Formats: sequence, C-alpha cells, structure tokens
Amino acid sequence: MKQIIAFAGSNSKTSINKQLVQYAATLTTDANFEVTVLDLNDFEMPLFGVDLEASEGVPDTAHNLLHYIQNADGIMLALAEHNGAYSAVFKNAFDWMSRINAKIFANKPVMLMSASPGGRGGASVLAIAKDRFPRHEARLTAEFSLPFFATNFDGQQVTEPALKTALLNTINQFKNTILHGN
Repeated sequence: MKQIIAFAGSNSKTSINKQLVQYAATLTTDANFEVTVLDLNDFEMPLFGVDLEASEGVPDTAHNLLHYIQNADGIMLALAEHNGAYSAVFKNAFDWMSRINAKIFANKPVMLMSASPGGRGGASVLAIAKDRFPRHEARLTAEFSLPFFATNFDGQQVTEPALKTALLNTINQFKNTILHGN
C-alpha cells in the first residue's frame, strides 16, 4: 500500500486549505493508498534564525515533519495564501527543514492545491511553489485551485460540478504518478 501524507500550509484551526486537503484525502484513500493528514500545529517551531540554529540546533519537530515527507510515497499540500505568498508558519517550517536537508521533497510526487475566498484560487502562492519546490526535489505532478471557497465548498465537499471533476482528475493524475512513475 502506498503512503501519502496530506497537510495544509496553515496553522489556522478553521483554514479553508485544511478543509480542502482533508476532503481531497478522503477522495484519495482506497485499496492502493493510505493517506495520513498532518496538522502543522503538531509541528510547532520557533521562528527560524541562524543564531538560534547555532545556539540550539534544529528543533525535533522540523526533523519529525521532514521524516513524514521523505518517507511518504506522495505529498498532498494545500497552500494558504497570505499576501500573495506562503503563510508564515509554512515558510518557517520549510526554512527549518531545508537546514536538515535542502532536498526536502526527496523526488516524491507532490500534488499542490490552494483554496481562496476570491476568484484567483491562490494562484500567486501556487506560482511561487511551482518555481521553488522543484529546487528542493519536488516532483510536481498535479495542481488544483479552488476559487470562491464559500460558494464552491459546502463544509463537506466541492459542490461546483466542474471543479469537483477537476479535483478528481487531479487526484487520479497524482495517484497514477505514484503507482506508475509517470
């Protein structure tokens, strides 16, 4: 059975990206795949700084999160967009993990997602990730954007038929990449 980890790049308890990734995880789990949903709140880290790293080392939580990522067969990541970029909590975790191993994603298939309350669906943060993540050995295999979250998600699922179909197609592309290496 293939192991997938799924998480949102947010520490908000009511994050729309957490809701999206949890929903996508339910659509991904089947006889071939087990999905573990992580919460960045379980991996708290102090604000990265080279002085702090020199005096105290890399936090265990950074090692733990990196272990999950590097031991999975695939990663589903829903990025929250704050002012057009990653959330501070995600960027901080990313910075700490890169100090352990710059090849954070270890050539694993990565499915990127983003949800937003507006019409761009997190386009800016997805563009940043598509540029940055391959430099850290992410094999970007699939992407999904959910605009107008409150209109297109009812708290349980994507309700707009074309977007639901697009999400299912994205998940299938991601799963096929994991199974067949496409």
